[in-house]
Formats: sequence, C-alpha cells, structure tokens
Amino acid sequence: MSHLGEIAALATAACFVGSSVYFTRASERVGSMPVNLIRLLFAIPMFILYGWATRGLPLPTDASPESIGWLSLSGLVGFAFGDLCLFRAFVVIGPRLGTLLMSLAPPITAIISFAVLGERMSTVDVFAMTLIVFGIGWAVTARAEESDAERNLESRLQGNERAKTERPAVDQSFGVGVLLGVFGALGQAVGLVLSKLGMGSYDPFAATQIRVIAGTLAFFALFIATGRLRRLVDAFRDMPAMRETIVGTVFGPFLGVGLSLVAVQETEAGVAASLMALTPILILPVSIRDGENVGLAGASGAILAVCGVALLFLL
Repeated sequence: MSHLGEIAALATAACFVGSSVYFTRASERVGSMPVNLIRLLFAIPMFILYGWATRGLPLPTDASPESIGWLSLSGLVGFAFGDLCLFRAFVVIGPRLGTLLMSLAPPITAIISFAVLGERMSTVDVFAMTLIVFGIGWAVTARAEESDAERNLESRLQGNERAKTERPAVDQSFGVGVLLGVFGALGQAVGLVLSKLGMGSYDPFAATQIRVIAGTLAFFALFIATGRLRRLVDAFRDMPAMRETIVGTVFGPFLGVGLSLVAVQETEAGVAASLMALTPILILPVSIRDGENVGLAGASGAILAVCGVALLFLL
C-alpha cells in the first residue's frame, strides 16, 4: 500500500492525543510514576489477546534471539529511559517546553538512522520534515498558557533580595529540566532506530509486545529500588484513575506504539518520527475546547506543519 508507513505514523500521532488526555487525568489522581508502570501492565494482556487472535501465538515466541535482544534494548531505552526523562522534564520545566524539546526527536532520529541503518531521505523529505518540526515548535512556543515551572520562575525573580539569592538554584533546575527534555527526545529517537534494527519484517505488534515486557521489567526494578511499591498498590485502588489508564493504554502502548513500529517498518525512521511528532498539533482542538487561547501564531505553526505533511504525501 502506498504511503502505508506515513499513514501509520499519522495514526500514531492521533492515538497519542487520546493517550495523553487520559494519562494526564489518571496522573492527576495517582501520580505519573505509577501510571507509567500500570499502563505497561495493562498493555501486556492486550497484546496477548491480539497475538492469540491474529497469529495464534499469545507471546512472541517465534522471534529470533537477535530480534528479542534489540527490541528489549529498544524497550529499555524508549519506555524506561526516554519516558522517565520526559515525564520528569514536564514536572521541572512544564509540558509546553517539554513538548517543544521533544520536537528534536525527528531530526535526531534521521541522523541516527542514517548512521546506523544507512537510511537516506530525499531533499523533499528533508524539507518536509523541516517544515513539520519548525511548525510544531512554532505552535507549541506560541501557546498562550505558561507552564507552572515558568510561573514559579517569574514569581521567584521579582527583584527582591531573596529572589536574587535563589536565581542560581532556579536557573540550575531549569537547565536540568531542559537536559531531561533533550534526553527524552534522544530516548525516543534511539528507541525507534533500535526497534527498526531488531524488527526487520517481524510482526510490529509482536515486536511492540517484546518492548513492553522489557519496559515493564525495568519499571518494576525501579519501583523496588526506590521503595515505591506501596504507591503502586494504592494507585490500583483508585478505580476512576484505573479506568482512565485502561483507555489511555489502548491508545498509547497498544495501538499507538504498535502503529509506530508499522510506520518505521514501512518508511524511513526520520519521516515516521516527524509525522508522529504531530501530536501537539493534533491536540490543539482539544486545547481550544478546554478554553485555551491558541492564537494566530499557534494556528500558523499548525498550518505550516500540515503543509509539511502534505509534501510527504503528494511528492
């Protein structure tokens, strides 16, 4: 099918809109760390049922040891390292700047896939990817609402003596948040390339199952090491949060991540990453519905990103 990879990437971005909304609601009730692990726990039986129904194999036992190794590493880098850095960046510098830094993932993916996989993109592809990334950055930067971290920074730097003494600490915290955002983008990029390296022609959803299992084990180890198992048990008792997490899991680790591997399997990793990064654009209608003032600049950035998408499909 023509443009199957690009269509899968756009579907991934749309799925991530749904997952971000539901995971945010759940995280507001029980915290982002428990939700991070619980979403993976809920995803495993979904993949078991899907594999049983479509391939007759509830577990990816037909994968080669080499594929299991690369895909497991991809799960550790993408789900554990990348997502942990991203969620922490959201806390430190706010979701707006965190999302803006995640727009670095497509060019990083393109560079790594060229170095590791030898993938080359045409001049049109590079130009279209640039339009998409620039449009995303413009739209996200133009969002009128300030992040909590920015408001805290401004309140601390009001010009009084106490604020002056706190400036180095605040700046350092902001720098750490930016670094975490960059690491989050790097984790996503490396995770995608490792997935493509280990997947080959293997079933994308079975490959995602391997990644999810590896990510789950890594998160469990983290919870044990940090003594947070009690928080996990308490989170399971919050039924409204669990309902939100289940719906988010369908759109996120199951459909979203599964389709992302279809995308990187069928097209260049850099192109796929650019289209998957459109989530901040696709979520604008939700933001407008919730009363957020997107503004002319935000709309212009969205239009620019859509033009980049059109180039990928039409040329």
